[in-house]
Amino acid sequence: MDKRSLPEPASSMRTHGGSAVADEPLGLTVHSLPNPVAAMDSDGKRTATGRWKMILVLLICAAPVIASYFTYYVVRPEGRRNFGELIDPQRPLPDISARTLEGKPVNLRALKGQWLLVSVGSGACNEACAHNLYLQRQLHTSLGKDKDRVERVWLIADEKSPDKTADEKPVDAALRAAITDAVILRLGAAQLSSWLTAADGQRLADHLYLVDPMGNWMMRFPAKLDLAAAAKAKKDIERLMRASASWDKAGR
Repeated sequence: MDKRSLPEPASSMRTHGGSAVADEPLGLTVHSLPNPVAAMDSDGKRTATGRWKMILVLLICAAPVIASYFTYYVVRPEGRRNFGELIDPQRPLPDISARTLEGKPVNLRALKGQWLLVSVGSGACNEACAHNLYLQRQLHTSLGKDKDRVERVWLIADEKSPDKTADEKPVDAALRAAITDAVILRLGAAQLSSWLTAADGQRLADHLYLVDPMGNWMMRFPAKLDLAAAAKAKKDIERLMRASASWDKAGR
């Protein structure tokens, strides 16, 4: 018998797509399991890298604010002096409730997000109070295009009467009509004094105060301003407007 005519053993042949393919042993590769310590170390490095990236992003976002304050407070040209007194440390808006003239409650911290030019007085508003409100309005108007970045605020803080009830003086209708575009809030005198303070020998109502958009009281102007002094106060405000122009915009 011709050996060439014998079929291949069945164990050495298999069929694939109609063609005979010789069987071969399966190739198996054994992979080692990851080292738990190395895996934890790798995860730790990724977490640390992520944190540093987040910190870097926050620093980039805060850089304009930091730069503007550094320029104003630190890099000062020789011979330049502030007319207003810088408050150090700055005092943030307190978490206290005030009321509109209609009685609606307003938390003082809701005023954050704008520069605030603040006047203080009684609801009765004597001649000195009316003069401060006039200068406040003139300063605001004189800022031109930057006036939309500054909000006028009148805080009414009447003293307590002997029976411990609020001795709230009504605001004259003509005065209200003259300051319709200002924020007017009532609050207790003790509450206000826990935040704002007057210069030695002066009263709270004698000054105008400046609060930055982050809610920090940062400047107090001299007591009993006249028109010449108000012009100097305007220069302080204008410098602050320029220093913060890169990050502070109109509106909250």
